[in-house]
Amino acid sequence: MFIDTSARIVDTIDMSARQVEKNRFHRHMRGKCRSRVPFDNKLELSQVTEFRADIPFNDLPDLPPPIDVIESTAILKRCITARVALAELKQAAELIPNSAVLVNALPLLEARASSEIENIVTTTDKLFEFADIAEDRADAATKEALRYRSALYEGTKMVRRRMLSIDMAIQIVSTIKGIELDIRADSGTTLKSRMTGEVIYTPPAGQKLLIAKLDNWADFMQNATDVDPLVRMAVQHYQFEAIHPFIDGNGRTGRILNILFLVEHGLLDSPILYLSRYIIQNKAAYYRLLQSVTAEQDWAAWIEFILEGVEQTCTWTTDKIKSIRELMEHTAEYVQTSVPKTYSWELVEVLFKQPYCRIGNLVDAGIAKRQTASVYLKQLCDVGVLREIKSGRETLFVHPKYIELLTGEENVWVYYAGAETTSLVEDD
Repeated sequence: MFIDTSARIVDTIDMSARQVEKNRFHRHMRGKCRSRVPFDNKLELSQVTEFRADIPFNDLPDLPPPIDVIESTAILKRCITARVALAELKQAAELIPNSAVLVNALPLLEARASSEIENIVTTTDKLFEFADIAEDRADAATKEALRYRSALYEGTKMVRRRMLSIDMAIQIVSTIKGIELDIRADSGTTLKSRMTGEVIYTPPAGQKLLIAKLDNWADFMQNATDVDPLVRMAVQHYQFEAIHPFIDGNGRTGRILNILFLVEHGLLDSPILYLSRYIIQNKAAYYRLLQSVTAEQDWAAWIEFILEGVEQTCTWTTDKIKSIRELMEHTAEYVQTSVPKTYSWELVEVLFKQPYCRIGNLVDAGIAKRQTASVYLKQLCDVGVLREIKSGRETLFVHPKYIELLTGEENVWVYYAGAETTSLVEDD
């Protein structure tokens, strides 16, 4: 999307059951009307036409941009440092014995942040509280963020079996919105500034044109193998947001596609890159640089911005993972010392897989039957590892130190009460 921090999408499309039925028809017809756009790496800047914010940008240039622009020496140098950071992130993730610890946690942080960019605000606590139960009890914002997490999981499974595609993007946006969606068929979508009401972008209109643009977008992702994958990710992200193919959910779908692209190309093993954090911190620049590509074809600044985001986020996430591992080890030592008869490494893993733990989580993990599992969790409350809370009729056992580590900007944690003193005495 091409909006600043105060912008919003203005859609004049009725999301009624009739429209959903209409979408099914369009999906059926898409294969009949699709005309593939072959990949061509010879696009010249002279082909770019003048942009006007209040007119559908039907002349959005096809991909790729001129290669000498998107793969300058400066950009390729940034690719190298970003790749190093990605490699360090992959290595750090391998230090956590159970990958579910990270896969359960970091995508939820990404889901919350990506949703916040669209002014859908929930809390990390709410996401963890409702993460492994039916979403019906959660508020609307939390439900939508959890659907983002589901779309990210489902997309990761799909991209391990096949390449990113238009149909995959449709599945992702449908999961995010919780309703069957398809490529926009009607006109009337504009993006306006909430502050001024001014139209700042009007995406291309007409389903046949959108399909052609998306075909070119998909061909570029799949066939432009001579372009560095990180550059391709940045370029395709702009193009997807410029096409704006859906009536809603374009920004979140585009950010999921970024992560899936990295997984598809082996730069990530799992969806643990928390890239939306960087976008939130640099939200005005994100939208300004998107607009600069549209109005001025300023690809270099946009690509360098995305590469900087990948590098910064990888470094921050790597530090986060190292701190998680340290806290896991400290928690294991503390529990083993404080309640030795209760301790097992498997129990500690459950506490980190489910920061809002239920008795059923221990039962499902085969650690204990319900009555014994309840005793274990209450003992962990007694020694200060967990805190018991009520959520409706349900009892939850929260892991405060882990929640604080996950949600804190600084990747630090503190010892359990008395543990640091004991450790220092033993060292003496």
